[in-house]
Amino acid sequence: MIPLARLAEPPRLDSLREEVLAGLGGTPKTLPARLLYDAGGSRLFDRITTLPEYYLTRTELEILRRCLGELAELVGPDALVVEPGSGNGAKAQMLLGALVRPRAYVPVDVAVSQLRSLARTLRDQPMEVEIHPVVADYTRPFELPLAPAAFRRTLVFFPGSTIGNFALEEAVAFLAMLGRLAGPEGALLLGADLRKSPRILEPAYNDSAGLTAAFNRNVLLHLNRALGTHFDPLAFRHHAPWVPDESRIEMRLVSVRHQVVRVPVGAGERPAEVRVELEPEEPIVTEHSYKYWPEDLERLVGRAGWTTVREWRDEAGWYSVRFLERSAAE
Repeated sequence: MIPLARLAEPPRLDSLREEVLAGLGGTPKTLPARLLYDAGGSRLFDRITTLPEYYLTRTELEILRRCLGELAELVGPDALVVEPGSGNGAKAQMLLGALVRPRAYVPVDVAVSQLRSLARTLRDQPMEVEIHPVVADYTRPFELPLAPAAFRRTLVFFPGSTIGNFALEEAVAFLAMLGRLAGPEGALLLGADLRKSPRILEPAYNDSAGLTAAFNRNVLLHLNRALGTHFDPLAFRHHAPWVPDESRIEMRLVSVRHQVVRVPVGAGERPAEVRVELEPEEPIVTEHSYKYWPEDLERLVGRAGWTTVREWRDEAGWYSVRFLERSAAE
């Protein structure tokens, strides 16, 4: 079995509880988006990516298939590939198969079961690539289990428009962190969703099959297990509107009635608790998905110390895949 390195521990329960209580005490109420992606949430998200309304995955795959030859030339041989938030690793498998003699792949995720499944799948592939899975919250600084200096180049692979889950300043800081991880000669392959009609955007996050609604409500089940909270998922409806002034889809859980949720904060048989009150139609925001104008995306990567070497888009101009290198000043 391929060992899983724990180089950055996920937040402890007490710090998670503090973060959740701070979010539920704000206006609007919020929950950390990373809590959507436990084992059950990851499985639901994999199903969402196959839905007809969810254009992002198939559009990005179409772009990647078209640019893999050119990308292999840009990356060069003997690369270390690092994928924060690796999920099921399907896109990385395609990438690794196209590169010239990639030497090692480091998938990074908090979902241990999915990392183990990915490691088993890659172990059975006819590729001579070392696999070094890392259990970590990739939104926080973490170290690589391999020294980048031992490779000709480190390529950080961050597809799926996951960068859109970060607010602007958070995105700048995160991309800068990836730059430090990749090193001075490192590169970044970044997928990002572009602005388009709400008639296309909103159905992608409000699918007719109800999978996104189940994915969103799953965060409450996750909290009930992790913290002993008392959320009733059926007391919330899923809503994901386009917010044009913020250029984002805002995923919400909307309370269908007046309710009080109890969050345990102590230990023992009768722990103390914080009571969180929700009014009818009051939302809890669980995730933002920012959509970019191309010029705004260019400014974003530039502020983080990256320079766009090559960009590919689909024919409709819905989605951008960029190959980035560290700016000279960096």
